[in-house]
This record gives sequence, structure tokens and C-alpha cells, in this order.
Amino acid sequence: MRPPPSQVPAHGIDPSKIQLPCANCKAILNVPHGLSRFACPQCKMELAVDLSRIKQFYPPPPEEVNEVAIEVEREEDGGGVVGETFTDYRPPKLSIGPPHPDPIVETSSLSAVQPPEPTYDLQTKDYLETSKALSCLQIETLVYACQRHLQHLENGTRAGFFLGDGAGVGKGRTIAGLIWENWHHGRRKALWISVGSDLKFDARRDLDDVGATCIEVHALNKLPYSKLDSKSVGIREGVVFLTYSSLIASSEKGRSRLQQLVQWYGLDYDGLIVFDECHKAKNLVPEAGGQPTRTGEAVLEIQARLPEARVVYCSATGASEPRNLGYMVRLGLWGAGTSFEDFREFLGALDKGGVGALELVAMDMKARGMYVCRTLSYKGAEFEVLEVPLEAKMMEIYKKAAEFWAELRVELLSASAFLGDEKPNSSQLWRLYWASHQRFFRYVCMSAKVPAVVSLAKQALMQNKCVVIGLQSTGEARTEDAVTRYGIELDDFISGPRELLLKFVEENYPLPEKPESLPGEDSVKELQRKRHSATPDVSFKGRVRKAARWKPASDDESDESESDSGRESVESDDEFQICNICNSEAERKKLLQCSCCGQLVHPACVVPPVTDAISANWSCHSCTEKTEEYLQARHIYVAELLRRYEGAIERKSKILDIIRTFDLPNNPLDDIIDQLGGPENVAEITGRRGMLVRASSGKGVTYQARNTKDVTMEMVNMHEKQLFMDGKKLVAIISEAGSAGVSLQADRRALNQKRRVHVTLELPWSADRAIQQFGRTHRSNQASAPEYRLLFTNLGGERRFASIVAKRLESLGALTQGDRRAGPSLSAYNYDSSYGKKALLMMYRGIMEQDSLPVVPPNCSSENPATIRDFIEKGKAALVSVGIVRDTVGGNGKDSGKFSGRIVDSDMHDVGRFLNRLLGLPPEIQNRLFELFVSILDHLLQNARLEGQLDTGIVDMKANTIELQGSPKTVHKDHMSGASTVLFTFVMDRGITWEAASALLSEKQRDVSGSSANGFYESKREWLGRRHFLLAIEGSSGMFKIFRPAVGEALREMSTAELKDKYRKTSLEKAHSGWKDEYEVSSKQCMHGPNCKLGSFCTVGRRIQEVNVLGGLILPIWGTIEKALSKQARQSHRRLRVVRIETTTDNQRIVGLLVPSAVVGSVLQDLAWVQDIDD
Repeated sequence: MRPPPSQVPAHGIDPSKIQLPCANCKAILNVPHGLSRFACPQCKMELAVDLSRIKQFYPPPPEEVNEVAIEVEREEDGGGVVGETFTDYRPPKLSIGPPHPDPIVETSSLSAVQPPEPTYDLQTKDYLETSKALSCLQIETLVYACQRHLQHLENGTRAGFFLGDGAGVGKGRTIAGLIWENWHHGRRKALWISVGSDLKFDARRDLDDVGATCIEVHALNKLPYSKLDSKSVGIREGVVFLTYSSLIASSEKGRSRLQQLVQWYGLDYDGLIVFDECHKAKNLVPEAGGQPTRTGEAVLEIQARLPEARVVYCSATGASEPRNLGYMVRLGLWGAGTSFEDFREFLGALDKGGVGALELVAMDMKARGMYVCRTLSYKGAEFEVLEVPLEAKMMEIYKKAAEFWAELRVELLSASAFLGDEKPNSSQLWRLYWASHQRFFRYVCMSAKVPAVVSLAKQALMQNKCVVIGLQSTGEARTEDAVTRYGIELDDFISGPRELLLKFVEENYPLPEKPESLPGEDSVKELQRKRHSATPDVSFKGRVRKAARWKPASDDESDESESDSGRESVESDDEFQICNICNSEAERKKLLQCSCCGQLVHPACVVPPVTDAISANWSCHSCTEKTEEYLQARHIYVAELLRRYEGAIERKSKILDIIRTFDLPNNPLDDIIDQLGGPENVAEITGRRGMLVRASSGKGVTYQARNTKDVTMEMVNMHEKQLFMDGKKLVAIISEAGSAGVSLQADRRALNQKRRVHVTLELPWSADRAIQQFGRTHRSNQASAPEYRLLFTNLGGERRFASIVAKRLESLGALTQGDRRAGPSLSAYNYDSSYGKKALLMMYRGIMEQDSLPVVPPNCSSENPATIRDFIEKGKAALVSVGIVRDTVGGNGKDSGKFSGRIVDSDMHDVGRFLNRLLGLPPEIQNRLFELFVSILDHLLQNARLEGQLDTGIVDMKANTIELQGSPKTVHKDHMSGASTVLFTFVMDRGITWEAASALLSEKQRDVSGSSANGFYESKREWLGRRHFLLAIEGSSGMFKIFRPAVGEALREMSTAELKDKYRKTSLEKAHSGWKDEYEVSSKQCMHGPNCKLGSFCTVGRRIQEVNVLGGLILPIWGTIEKALSKQARQSHRRLRVVRIETTTDNQRIVGLLVPSAVVGSVLQDLAWVQDIDD
């Protein structure tokens, strides 16, 4: 057949087939691809197609879009199921010492990493084995820390160790063991830096426990600033215990503690420095625009000045965010000899890599032997998130308060506008306004939960348990303000929110300046004297200007005639002077001098003539006239100013009166203590100095110090803690300030071993603190694990606090433990993510009517657009009232009640600000706006999940059989620790045989309640001449679990509608042959068929596939991998994906980076590892 002549294609041409002319009758025929012999339908001539000649003339057929393949690809990109996150921990390579008293776990991703071989021999080993003072895992830490301290980094400093065990595993005792071990090597000086000076007692206890009773502990805050080893101080050896705040302290004479310590220690001394609870040094590398904290800088400086010191970083929450690793310079993760030049570059790489990257850092550190991180198993601990609905009365209070704050804002705006430019610090005013606004509603939220806390506590006490209540702020500042204002005897407890409001309005209400009083006789003279003392050379007009501070502008017409007067020197020594009126000369004594303009005249020349003796400050007629005119105008002006000032004072006092009549809740801390039986029954472990106590008569309350005669203020928290641990008080209230490092668990050594119920009235702002607070009641050696009750109100805005904590818990689980799901799961509340920012932008644009909303707002329907319009108007008004929409202009005429305004760009993405301000709205609109925001966020997350863009951290690769192919290949070795990077290749079979699938179905059919829709389905469309089959089984709430022959169970459930739309139910016979056929074909090729563009690299819907995983050390070769991945065709392959895979034959678990088959070659080439991969 000849190629066709170029002619216009006729009607009826099918573009998916090849158009060829018949060699005989020249008719244009639609020939299906792949057909080689056929008869012409017109002239019946037998024709043969010569493919080799046709190819060059015809483009390949357009690819058919295989919908099922796209579906499967999305499911694969979504990643595998995330499995059980913790595994029990035993030291893998050491067997010295007794087992730990409590179950200890490690995240399963960290447990997939082996630490290096232990080579260090402990000096104290025999003692520790006989005394059983340390458990096997604490001894393991000692060995690895000492081993690590023998190494040096590339920059010449000694390598450091990171002890990341969770709260309550026994870090204190481990540190004591380290000090004891170093003591035996003759290193007899150590620095122990921690958060609170109370912890010095714990340090002493820990040293005694490991047998180091001979080592002194010196509290630095009790010592002078002179040399520590001088005769007067006399400290030659031992542990110097100090807090982070004393690390940055200095004396009046300018001598610093840091300098004193460096001098005592000696520049090349190689003793121990322990940064305990080292998360206090965080924010060394602040977020954009911030300043590094002084503590962070001091921690860096002491490390720089003592390069040989053996550094131990010690914290349960040390690395909740990668930027907080900034001060851990001795880990050698960046800098000379690594793949990151400096910390900023390291941070950049982690930010790009998402949470998976953080998990790799933790694993890397463990593999190099510089990090251990075990956590007390939260097994037995119960977490319950309780939503406390606001009571009707509280709802009313909240609504009124929200309205009041909105009115106060308008009032402040108009008061500031009235002042004009006099008050330059209006930005300061608004900063204070929003800060107080946020604190106020936070107080109200806390107070709303008091009844729930009290009833939970009473219930727990009745069940013979004891209670720990955690809160953040004690309200001490408000209480002290009120006591100074009203005295120490009050009618009732103080209301924190009310005092806050009173203080804010009292100190910040913009008042005009109080006018100066009107001039009396003396001030007239003063006024004239002022004129007199002015330099005579200045024109009169100029002088008036000098007085313009309190002179109205209208009074500026001065007589030009006098302006040049008084040119001659007034203080002339000449005997004779000239009269300014008659110009004749006379003796100086005989002339009068005006005290105002300074001109000299004869007494007789003045009209009327002056005959009496005159006072020294006589003034001429025109000056007197001027002064009187001026005084009159000034009188009117001052009266007006006074009226304004008094008006403002009156408005201010009216506002204060309104606030005083407000029914606002009491300070939660005092309220709870009071309702649970007063200070006799409640142990208070907080940072405040005094408290309000109800009088014995029941009427009124008095303010008293927390300590008694026998207990000093310093020791009051330790005393209270002891009363609780001895069971003399069964309720303890802890604030963050008072409870750092305190142990309140049901300790087997304590008298009070009742189960602890830990109620959080207020979740801390950061998850590190939440974990620290949870760790007060959940510690080693406990008789029972605590029950946690996290309380939220049902206000949208309050979930904000949960959101922040959730975000941190999520990444805290990640970095410090190599697995995100390690923290208690609050991630449903994490709004401040990149998706949260996007959702907020969409919501704002929708409300400002710049764009349509992607979802229907709550309580609205798309059938009734009026409801949506109404919601948008209300939403806009609400955003105006909390200052998010600015520069508003109200409409008029038929648009009255509508607003136009703008939202500044910086607010468009500020989720924190939105959630903070949201709190100040009445509950109804607050919850609706919040629901709208959350539903947009869900919508975005759902889309991201479908497109395989969502970073879910570590993903489990699941299959029926997983086998290791060949032996793993080492592709990189770290010379310092000997750890290596290894390439593993696995073969996975993901399919489900026909037998397994039909057994699954028949099992479901035995269940009578099962859905009739369960069964085998085939796709309605054909691809490459075949249909796809699946098994659908009804799962949760109308969704179906999907099983496919090639890839097993799909991650995503399918809705009934989607199932009915794309598939139809089929008979068992038909399904049997189709299933078997697809099962066979998929072992060799992907779903796109034999002509797939990616060829053998494509894995979509392939039953048997090769998976390459890089395990072991990843950080050193990070850049190489990133470069290779960025060139990938498939979007999901460009992401760094961390996977966990376990072989089905011998249960070997590997965690590492997934390297798509197509990239393996280039990664290995870039690693300069050119050995043949297939050997």
C-alpha cells in the first residue's frame, strides 16, 4: 500500500484509528491499530498493512486515558498504612545491669536502626552491677556517651552526646552516673546546668543513689562572683549546679558568671558539661525578624570557649522543631566535613524535606552513636479529650464580653481620633489592646471549665484516686494589682478578667492633656516678663510664636509697628536715652521702660500721662491691650480644652463603672482551691508568692503569703509536693513555673500510691511544655499509670490552643523520637500548617467576595443562596469587629448595613491571628466561622491526599510477600562512627489470588447483616481490550473497601455513588476468569499496557515490583539524593519519602528513603559508586 495522498479527511473519520486508502478503489478506510490483514468493505479486495512503512507517516495513536490506572496511581502515591508506632525497648548490644522498672518503648522507626558496636569499658561497671543503682538502659547510655566523648569533630572540638529520653525515664540518675564515671578517670570538675534551682536537691539525690556521696554539689547562686578556687570560696572540685538564667547573670561590677565558670574550669580541661532540660536554650536561630535569646547565645559561647569539654545535651523535648537544634553544635550534623555548610543550610534542607526528614535526622544520630531516645510506655495511661460545653450563664457572659470588647474598640478608635496627632504611640495602644483581648478570653475559657474540673476531681477522689490539675497562668499579677488597690481584705475572690480590663482601660484610655489653669494676676506679670526677657532683636511676631504652645492660632495678628522697636541695646550704660514717642533725649532715670516690649518713654508722653509712682513691671498701652486680648482668647480656648478633658475623664469613668458591674468569673486557681476544700486539702505547686483564702467565718477573703513560719518561700513548693506524695493532701495544682522537673507520679517509694488523674485545665502554648507537664505524673517506678483528661470548651477559637500543641506534639513525636505518631494524637487540631494558611486565604477571599467559597458555609444551603449571602454579611461584620477587616466604609441608601474594607496581606495567611481574634466573637458566629475554616481545610487536605501531595511522614510498605533480593550493598561509610549507608532491594508481591478474594467474600456473606452490594465488580469501560475487576465490601458508613487482583486492598474507601458510576456487578464465573487473567498479566506489566512511556520503571498497578530503599546514614548523602529525585517524571517520586518495610520471610525491618527504580542508577553514580548493580 502507498502512503495516502494529502487530502481533506472526509466525514465519518475516526481519529483513534489509522486512515488508509484502499489500494484498489481508493476509498479512505478507518483501520484499527494492530490490524494487519482485512478486506476492503467497499470493493471486497483483500488488503495487507505494511506497518514498517506506515510508522513514519503517522503519529502514534492518542493514548486512551485509563481511569482505573489513574485511580490506582493515586492510591499508590498516598503511601501505605501507618502501623503501630512503638516497640518495646531492650539495649540491643549490651547486657549489663538489671532491667528497667517500667516498660520502656522506642518508636518503631528508631528501633529499625542499630547503634554502633560498644567498645568503651566502664570503670564503674562492677560497682553498678552489684549495687543495681542503674538499669541496663541507663548503663547503655553511659557507655555510648563516654564512647562518643572519645571522638573529635572535623573542626577540632570534642564530639557531644544527645540524651533524648522522655520525661520520667530517669535522665537525672543517668547524668549522675556519667559524673561518677568521669570522676573515676580523675576528671573531678563538672558543670550541671538546669532550669530551676530547686532541682539541685534532685541532683544531690541522684548522685547519692549511684553511690557518689563523696561528690559535693555547689549551688552557684549562693556563691560570690570571685574566683571559685580562691581561698575565700575554696571550691577545687565537685559539681557546680546552676540555672540557665544564672549563666547570663553578671554582678554590679560587671563580672559575669560565664567568665567565672570558664576561669574555674580551665580552657583545655576535658570534664563534663551537662545542659539539662536544654530546650531552654532554644530560639538561638529565631524565626524571621526575631532576636536570638541571650540564653541560646551563652550556651553557644561556653561551648566555644571550652573546646575540650565533654558536652551532654539532655532533654525530652530538645528537638521539637529543627531550628531548636541550633545550639547543639557538638553533634557535628553541619559544618566542616558534612554535606551542610552551616546550620541555616541544614535547616533549609529539613524544611524542604518535611517531617519525614526530621525522622531521618533522629535515626541518623542513633546510627552514629550520639543519640538515645527511649520513652516511658504510655501503656496503661488513658487519654481522654473532653469537650466542656459552656453553661447558659457562661454563654451569656461570653456574649456580653465579646460585645463589650467590640464597643471598647470603637470607643478607643474615636477617642484616639479626637486627639489627632498628639498621641504618637497608637500602635502601642493597639498592641496592648489585642494582647489584653486575647488574655481576657483565655481567662474566661479557663473559668468556664472550672465546674467541670471540680466535678472530675471530686469524682476521682470518690473512686479512691488522687488528682493533679495542670494550668499555665496563676493570675498572680492581677491578684497583686487588686490587693494594692483594695487592701488585703476583700469581699470575694478576684476576677482575673475584670482586673485585666480595669487595668487596661485605666492605663491606656487615650486622654487629651490636662490644660494649664488660667493666668491670675501673677501669671499676667509672668507673661509680660517672658516677653521682656526675649531677645530684643526678634520681631514681636516671632515672640508670639514662642508662646504658641498654648496660644490659639487665630490670635496671631500682631502689630507690625512694634516689630522693629527696641533695636538699641537696653542694657546701655549711657546716662541719656531717647524717648520713643517724642524722640527727645532725657536722663535714663526719668524715662519709663515697658516691661514687655522694652521701649523707653517720658511719663508725660504716655496717654493718659503717668503721674503716680509705678511698679517695676509697668507695661505700655499697646502691650497691655495685647495681653488682655490674648487672655480673653486664651480663656475661651482653655475652657474648651477643659470641657473636652472632663468629657473624656467622664467617659473613661463610665467605662470603668460598666466593667465593675460586669458579672465576670473569679480567678480559676483560687476558685478551684476553694471549691476543693481550701489550702488545707490542696497542694499548690506554682510560682506565686501569695494567695487569697476564704475567712473561717465563710464571709470575705484575705490575702496571705503561701509559706508559713516554718517553711521558707524557697522551699514552699518542695514542702507542698511532699505533703501530696505522703498522701496528706490528695489534690495538687501545678503551674508551669512551679513544676519544672517535679515528680508527682504514683511512686512505689511514696506513701501516696493512688492512681493519678491528671486534668489539664489549660493546655500550654507549646507542646514541649505539654509533654513536660504530662511527664510530671508519668514517670519511672510508678505503681500505676495516670489518666489524662484534656479539657476544651466548645468554642471554635479555643481549639486554637489545642492546635498549637497538636502541631508541636506531632513534630515532637517526630524529631525527638523519629516518628510523628509518637505523641498523643491531637493532630486533628493542627491548623497552623501550610494547608491551614491556604484555607484561611480562601476563606477571607470568599468573605470579602473576591472569590467564591470552595465549600458551602455551615447552616447554609446551596439551593438557597440568600442564606449564604446572609452568612457572608455576618462574617464580614464579625471580622470588622475584631479588626481583621480594616479601613471599613459603611454603605448608605439600599446598601446600608453593608461594609467594604480590606484585609492587609500579612493577615491573609496569619492563622494564629485569625484564631486569636476569633475568640473575641460571640459564640454563635465564632463557631460558624471556625467550622467554615475547618471545612475548607478538610477540603484542601482531601485534594492533596488524592494528588499524592500530602506528607504523611513514615509510610509502611505492605504486601503479601516481601523478600530481600540479593545482599545489601554499602554505598557510603562514615569514618568517625563506622556507620554506613546501605542500599536494599526488595521484591514485593502485592496481589490477591482469586481463592483469597472469594474466601473473603464468602466470609462476609455468612454475616446476615452484610450489605447486598458486596461482591465482584467489573469496570464499565474497556482499556486495551480488557475490563478491570475488583471486589467491593461495605466498610464504614456507606463507603466500600476495595480489593484489586494486582495491588490488594486499596487505601482509599470508595463511595457507593462512585462505585455505581464506574463499575457494575458481575457474575462469579465472569469475575473468576477476569480476576485470574488480570492477576497473571500484572506480574510483568503495569496498568498502562505494554507500550507504557516509562517502560519497566512504571509500577502503577504492577503486582510484582522491585523496591529500593536506602537505609542507615542518610544525612551525609542528602544533597545527592535530592538532586537525583528532582529530575523525576512522576510528581510523587520527586518527594523524599521515608518508608518502613518488613520482610515477610524473616521479619527484618528496614526504615529508609524510598528510591524509585528509575533513579537508582543516577544516585549511585553521583555517590561515585560505579560497581555494577546487578552483580
